[in-house]
Amino acid sequence: MHDQNFKNLILDYPVQALQFFAAEEAHDDLQQARIIPFRQEQLKERLGDRFHELDTPLLVEWPDGRREVILFLLEEETEARRFSIHRLAHYCLDLSELAQTERVVPVVIFLDRGHHPYELHLGGDRHTYLSFQYISCELKNRSADDYRTSGNIVARLNLPNMRYAKEQKLDIYHDAQLGLVQLEPDPKKQLKYIDFVDYYTNLTEDEIETYRKDYLSEAEARMGLAQILREEGRKEGEIKGEIKGEAQMLLKQIQLKFGGHPVWVEEQINLAGKDQLDQWVERILFVDTLEQLFKV
Repeated sequence: MHDQNFKNLILDYPVQALQFFAAEEAHDDLQQARIIPFRQEQLKERLGDRFHELDTPLLVEWPDGRREVILFLLEEETEARRFSIHRLAHYCLDLSELAQTERVVPVVIFLDRGHHPYELHLGGDRHTYLSFQYISCELKNRSADDYRTSGNIVARLNLPNMRYAKEQKLDIYHDAQLGLVQLEPDPKKQLKYIDFVDYYTNLTEDEIETYRKDYLSEAEARMGLAQILREEGRKEGEIKGEIKGEAQMLLKQIQLKFGGHPVWVEEQINLAGKDQLDQWVERILFVDTLEQLFKV
């Protein structure tokens, strides 16, 4: 689950991902580079062997030749205790041989605070014959306060994965939602990464209710929550074939904004066509009463 979440995030936003996860190796001219996914399945020593599939290898090249081609290997680790630096070194050596380059930058994204080795040195009494390091991006050790207004969408979406005080949880969720709305103009990607923010924030029912009361008055937050509810409504509509997705979603919006509704509201919604429902879905963002919503 986590691997796929981060793989999608990195492939959708490769420049921002490298700038956030591997800042020390991400040059300022990444915008002029061509970034393409490299093969994830490594070659086998023997055909019967199990293959190793890397998380997200990225090949970065500059068409004008200003820099040499470089490979970034980004690996996600949910539990630091399961991380193997020997395995990572093996991956990098294989990747170097496959791509015929020594310009390989390994990056590991850790989701927890567990202990893990940072360096590997192989040698004898007189010499070190292999020295290996990698960029360690420990999200829980990064302060969310440093990124709450960041223009990097990868950083904003990862705010819930960073370090913050317990009482800041809703503020952090809010800033991640706003970052998504402000920095991603594509509605399809907004819907896609609303799930990412929700998954890693993991709000309780009480926290959702508090968020509704304290943040829903702001236009940006309204838009973000409306998109969440629209998606939830569509999903429920698919599961419950007898209830239109749009109607179910509108009822959810009403429940969150007004805390409930009289019988006549549900009757109007059940009788409405799709165009009318679409109008109400948009209008609810800007009205203060049910009467204004339905223009009673």
